Amino acid sequence: MPLRASVTIADDEWGVPHIRAASIPDAYFGQGYVVARDRLFQIDLQLRRDLGRLAEAFGARFVPHDHAARLLLYRGDVDAELAGLPTDVVACARAYVDGINARIAELEGDPALLPPEYGLLSLRPLRWDIADLVHIRSGDMGSVSDEVRRARLAAIGLLDLDALMAPLAGDWTPQVPEGLDLAAISEADLGILGKTEGPLPWSDTALAGYDPVEDRLDRDAHGSNAWTIAPARSATGRPILANDPHLGIGGFSPRHLAHLSAPGFDVIGAGSPGMPGIMQGHTDHYAFGRTNSHIDQEDLYVLALKPDDPECYRHRGQWKRFAQVTETIRVKDGDDVVVTLRHAEQGPVLFHDSSHGRATAMASVSLRPGANMTFAIIALNLAKNWDELAQAARLHVAPTNLHYADVDGHIGWRLLGHVPVRPQSDGLMPVPGDGRFDWQGILPAEQMPKLLDPAQGWFASANQFNLPPDWSSAKGLTSFTWNAPYRYDRIVQVLGEADSHGIADSVALQHDDLSLPARALLPLLPKGLDGVAEQAAAMLRDWDARLGADSAPAALFEMLWTELGKACLAAIVPDAVRELVTSIDPRPMLALLTHPDTRLGPDPDAARDALLAAALGRAWERASETFGADPATWRWGDVHRVVLRHPLSGRPAIDAALPAIESGRSGGDAFTVMARGYVAARDYHVSHGASFLIVCDVGDWDASCVLTLPGQSIDPRSPYYRDGYAAWLAGRARPFPFGRAAVDAHIRQVTELHP
Repeated sequence: MPLRASVTIADDEWGVPHIRAASIPDAYFGQGYVVARDRLFQIDLQLRRDLGRLAEAFGARFVPHDHAARLLLYRGDVDAELAGLPTDVVACARAYVDGINARIAELEGDPALLPPEYGLLSLRPLRWDIADLVHIRSGDMGSVSDEVRRARLAAIGLLDLDALMAPLAGDWTPQVPEGLDLAAISEADLGILGKTEGPLPWSDTALAGYDPVEDRLDRDAHGSNAWTIAPARSATGRPILANDPHLGIGGFSPRHLAHLSAPGFDVIGAGSPGMPGIMQGHTDHYAFGRTNSHIDQEDLYVLALKPDDPECYRHRGQWKRFAQVTETIRVKDGDDVVVTLRHAEQGPVLFHDSSHGRATAMASVSLRPGANMTFAIIALNLAKNWDELAQAARLHVAPTNLHYADVDGHIGWRLLGHVPVRPQSDGLMPVPGDGRFDWQGILPAEQMPKLLDPAQGWFASANQFNLPPDWSSAKGLTSFTWNAPYRYDRIVQVLGEADSHGIADSVALQHDDLSLPARALLPLLPKGLDGVAEQAAAMLRDWDARLGADSAPAALFEMLWTELGKACLAAIVPDAVRELVTSIDPRPMLALLTHPDTRLGPDPDAARDALLAAALGRAWERASETFGADPATWRWGDVHRVVLRHPLSGRPAIDAALPAIESGRSGGDAFTVMARGYVAARDYHVSHGASFLIVCDVGDWDASCVLTLPGQSIDPRSPYYRDGYAAWLAGRARPFPFGRAAVDAHIRQVTELHP
């Protein structure tokens, strides 16, 4: 869709583009243009990954990843998918793609202006097509590997141990599906997904630093915080909406700010580069935020192959032939690779073993017709109010808590996401693929839970279990696995203690570093210990449980936390299944330490105290090795650093041209409201957290504030490459102007785009 009229892009002093257009699609054209201007290599690299086109640029080691990506593309009718979407949404998506391509065309006319990676890697950016937005579906959510683990534990009679890794809501016990051969389930059933787990093979160094257990824990800990305050509880007399999404930290920033305006349309906030629209922010009428919720959106199906024709599988009493697509993967400096992609009724075939007459297929809500998540954000942006958001929610596939607050004083919450209807299983183990366990559609969006203007005057979400009792009991749980509630519980403490909550209070709460797990653990420390164990306990006994960057007890606690996890696993998990039960969730770990039982032996209290004493001793020794011999000099932030590296770091030319942004020290961990997770097996650098934070003063929009890490651009030649780094580390929120006069006071550069 060509640009219809001129578009003005006014960049403010923080590099935020304020896009002023004569029509709404043209505003999205402008967003596509500025995303490509600021983040071209980031979105190009992601597009190559999603489409399975890495090997053609980077070589043979990426072939398995390209194979997996192509298997998980949507293979249905693109035209039918687009026809099923609202026409205004499609128009905006087309314009966004055209905006990206317009910027690419400019750069092709003067290759010297291309981001530095292209010259260093001898690449050119891919052109975009709206069909790609339909094909790319993010089909693998990771739950099928959990299903395999549970089945393997059930096969040896130790399913109860799974609750150590993944406690289930309501103390639910997974149900073994009728007809499932538990003994036959293995990691091989994950097929191509099992072979491509972990980081992309950019370098041997990146692969060597990968720890599957720790990295999975880190990925599972990703989440977000959000809270919404009604006028009666707000210091401003207006609603307040705060949101800080927790995503990966260490590479490219996952959010890009923009302000889109056109007649009848005005929205500002943060978008995901390469996805049209604003994911978190506000319009001129309402603010909207989001946190991940939990919906089990995948299942693994075990298929029986026809003995004399393994290209057929048993389904509903018939032999059905797999749909097949043959793809050629081009390989840089190598021969092309031809792969066969099979699809069954349930979804793509992950594993196919003709010698044993067995295959597995994965059902994923994102691979169903109509599951066009990429277009959902546009629909949310175009909605004018609470009721119109309900219509837009139909398109929203991913499990999300949507927070809402409007200028009329209303606050609300909706659970968004596609919930598969499973009348015959709980979704916690693989199921036979003979048709009995096929999904029976998707739960209608109108039946999803919601809340408007709660009596207590506020609500919050932090990835914790939050389904209303009447909803879950009537319709079944959307998922049995949810994040530990520590961040949410701390938010509730703070909000519950204050009669009046202001903008600065929300900023402070977003940076709260009090650890509730530490508070729970400290009273359990034994008294009368000897040696370094007593030194460790003494340092922690008077500690305030805050994980400050300059705290010595915080540094020791993090060492202790890691040692306790290892010690509890060693104490209660048999060696024979340590391969399956690889970690322990903090909820069962703290429960075991608080109320020791016979799993620890005939004298549980004494065994618990001995375990704690040994872990304290090891933690002290580890802290001494890490920070030095003098505990007075220990500081958590000395190792818990914010280091941002290019994804292709390790290649000398990339490192020289795009060096790491580093030196920043941080407090917090994965369980503080100021979420700053790390992967202990690799280093203590911050691996996830909120690289974007916003607090909206609903109705007085110019009083809202924002923080981003490290800047708007990923090009080191830009003044907006790392200009937000220091302020983000300090928690120093800045203004986020929205009104025309407030914005114009900060404009530093104006660009005109013409048809």
